[in-house]
Amino acid sequence: MAAVRVRQQHQHQQVQQPITPPSPQPTIIRRKKTNQKFEKTMLIVLVSIIAVLGVLVLNKQAAIQTTSMDIQKIESEADEIAKQNVDLTVRVSELSTYDNIWKKAKELGLTQNEKNVKVVPGE
Repeated sequence: MAAVRVRQQHQHQQVQQPITPPSPQPTIIRRKKTNQKFEKTMLIVLVSIIAVLGVLVLNKQAAIQTTSMDIQKIESEADEIAKQNVDLTVRVSELSTYDNIWKKAKELGLTQNEKNVKVVPGE
């Protein structure tokens, strides 16, 4: 009888426990391996394109920098030549005065002959 009572109590305890519905398990969607391979391939292609474009941009920036330095060098040379031209123009103006020309002509043994002067119409 004691065994029957224990059994009844045991069944009675099981009945008293609330019955909980089983929790729904998350649905796992499995991808096909071909999609994963395709995605990996596309990622590698994308990273490669970005790397190539980065290298091209750096290459163009280097070319621009080199060209800019060349331009500055040529401009400084042009400025130097312009200064030399101004100096030479001033020197020509100084040397082409009547007194300087007459002095040089006397050094070379030239004389002024009024009969041998030809007038050239001005432009």
